[in-house]
Amino acid sequence: MRSRRIHITGASGAGVSRLGRALVNALSIPHHDTDDYFWQPTSPPYQKMREPADRLRLMHEMFLPRTEWALSGSLTGWGDAIIPAFDLVVFLTTPREIRLRRLRAREATRYGAAAVAPGGWRHKETEEFLEWASQYDDVDLASRSLAKHQAWLAALPCPVLRLDGSRPLSELVAEVSHAIASAR
Repeated sequence: MRSRRIHITGASGAGVSRLGRALVNALSIPHHDTDDYFWQPTSPPYQKMREPADRLRLMHEMFLPRTEWALSGSLTGWGDAIIPAFDLVVFLTTPREIRLRRLRAREATRYGAAAVAPGGWRHKETEEFLEWASQYDDVDLASRSLAKHQAWLAALPCPVLRLDGSRPLSELVAEVSHAIASAR
């Protein structure tokens, strides 16, 4: 049996997790997100990082040995040990304005519109997060940036499918489905 191990990555708000979740139904494969391994469970979420060795150990325990999965998110700088498992990497690019609109809506859904609005308990953190995300295309950030992703993608030993994350989800799913059927 051929494996179908797909990694989907791109800027925050590009549609990476959305595409990963859509592949669950289209390809009948499980979906995992790097945030679930990168961050320790906290309330509110995304407050405390796991050590890189713990992230990789958890990923190995949960899904890496399986022949089929989709992994969304970014693992640049800490997850290079799992690169050989990839059959296909999908890189989504989405215009900044769309990404920021999606992120603002996601934060409002996650925490409540009043919480992220001016004066809300989550407003400052939301604005700081959106400022960080807005710099993806222009600045070579220590964490996630276009320059860092481009360099990482250039060194991959597997096919890389570059897609516009602003296109309809059904079209993206169809392209990924076709590409994974052709890979390896």
